Formats: sequence, structure tokens, C-alpha cells
Amino acid sequence: MPVFTLSAADAMARLGEFSAIIDARSENEHAEDHLPGARNWPSLNNDERHVIGTLYKQVSPFEAQKRGAALVAANIARHIERELTDTPRHWQPLVYCWRGGKRSGSLAMVLGQIGFKVTLIEGGYKAFRTALLADLQVQASRLHYRVVCGPTGSGKTRLLTALAQAGAQVLDLEALARHRSSVLGLIPGQPQPSQKRFDTLVWNALRQFDPARPVYVESESKKVGNLAVPDALMQAMRASPCYDLHLPDDERVALLMEDYDFFVRDRAFFCRRLDALTALRGKAVVSAWTAQVEANEIDAVVRDLLLTHYDPGYLASMQRNFRQYQHAVPLVAADRSAASMADLARRLLSL
Repeated sequence: MPVFTLSAADAMARLGEFSAIIDARSENEHAEDHLPGARNWPSLNNDERHVIGTLYKQVSPFEAQKRGAALVAANIARHIERELTDTPRHWQPLVYCWRGGKRSGSLAMVLGQIGFKVTLIEGGYKAFRTALLADLQVQASRLHYRVVCGPTGSGKTRLLTALAQAGAQVLDLEALARHRSSVLGLIPGQPQPSQKRFDTLVWNALRQFDPARPVYVESESKKVGNLAVPDALMQAMRASPCYDLHLPDDERVALLMEDYDFFVRDRAFFCRRLDALTALRGKAVVSAWTAQVEANEIDAVVRDLLLTHYDPGYLASMQRNFRQYQHAVPLVAADRSAASMADLARRLLSL
């Protein structure tokens, strides 16, 4: 069966039509970013790709292509044995590699000769990435947002979770970025994705939202950890109506002690993260906080961080960047519990 081709833009619009999406690039390329739902069937794995690249430069393109062809053929055979033994004839994959060249072309040719209807992305991942960045602006601009503001520890993420559970459309940028969006927001054991991966995750979320319904999102800054929020999305958020969520200070401290329990369990790690605030707060202040942490007075440090560090900076940032913040609808949660947030979400959605 002949191999079909699609432009990157057309492939983006038709992702749901394929039985599977196959990424023929190496494991590292796939890990950096890939199409939503793509499976990784490397035509050349990480080590093989390095070997072939070295052979190409140090010996000759011909020798590299000869050796590469043997490796690609062996890998394709393994993928077919592993994945397609019981696959029916009507299975229709979308296949891509870096530029839509030999790696995906070889795989597509073999699958087509078996009898599957195979489609290739013209220009491969590189073309898809270009099309995605353009469409990301379109997707961000076609939606309308409701921004959940509120000082650190007020339960914004918990409210977003409750809103999602109540059926609202929610964009949780911190979950996508694997970071809690502050100097202390790094989550142990959860490295952030690449910028490319974050862009793809945001795009994939946006494209699935109904423009007739609002999208609830937290009042993030331009960066979540090391990752930049797409400009078009940031601009749309900053122009959107706001809610201003508040919790009593005791509840805020308790919430942060729960959500950042890894700091409570690993005081040395907490102290190392506090060092990042030295330039902003001064060595004496940070040293005092560190001494309190070492004395297990963590709740006192959390309270001081909230009231003297986070709150003034957050308020100034909201007033400067979110144009409708001064008209924000106040939201007051009775406490930090899931039940309280669920009740607040129901009231919010009834407005």
C-alpha cells in the first residue's frame, strides 16, 4: 500500500483520526518533546545515532548510510515483532522523525508493504514544532479565561482541582510544568519538562477546550520555574477577569506545611532552597530562617516567608500585571479542606 503524506498543519488538525502516532526518533529526542500520545519506535537508538553520526563525519557518508541501514532494518524488525503481531489490517499509523526523512520513511515503507495505511508528516517533528508555535497563539486567543488570584498559600491550586472535579475547564500550568511557581517551588524527584515539551502540553490542553465556556487558570508569572508561559496565553490571562481567593493566615501556614511536606521532612533541603533568597532578603534574614528550620521551628519560618516575602511581592505583581485585578471578585474559603474548596467551586460556578 502506498505511503501517504500530510502537512504538519493538517496532521495537527487530524491527530485523533489515527490508530497510533509513531515517533521514529531516538529516545532522547522523544523525551525532549513529541506529538501528543506518540509512541517511541526508534529507527536508531541513542547510542546507534551517535555511532552513525561519528562514522558519517570521520569515515564517509556512504559507510555511515550502509551501517545505518542495517541498524534501522534490525530495529524496525524488532518493533514489528514486539508491537504488531496481533494488529488488524485496518490499523492506520501516523509516522514522523526529525525532518520526515530516512528514519520515518524506512519505517513507513515497511509498514506500507505489510498492508497498513501509513501517513507521514511532511518535514517531520521540525515542521510540526513550527506549526505548533503558530497555532499556540491561535488556541490561546480563541478562549476566554477566569484568573484565580490570591496570595501564596490561599489554596489556588486546590480550588482549581475542585473546579475541575465540578466539571469546569481548568488549565493547571503548574501541573504541566511540574513546579509550584516560586523560588521554593521545585518539587523533589520531578524534573521540569523541556520548554518544547511544556509548549506542546499547553497547546494540547488549549486545543481541547470549548471556547463557549470559560477556562479557569491560576495567576502565574511569565515563568513557572525555568519554563516560560507562551506569550499569547500570558497576554490573554493578564487581560482577563479575576477572582481573589483568601484564607486565614493560620490556614495558609497549615496548607503550605501539607503541600510542601518534603521541606518538613528534609530540613537540610529546605535550608539549601532558602539560600536562593539571599540576594532578595539579605544574608542575615536567611541565616535567621535557616537557624529556625534547624531548630524545627518550620511553621514560624513559613509564616514569616508568607507575610514578609511572598505577600508584598505578590500584591505588587498582581496590581502591575493583571489589568482587572482591582475589580477582582473576592472569594473566601472557610478553611483549606477539600470539602471547603468543593463548596467554593460550586458557588463560583453558580455565579
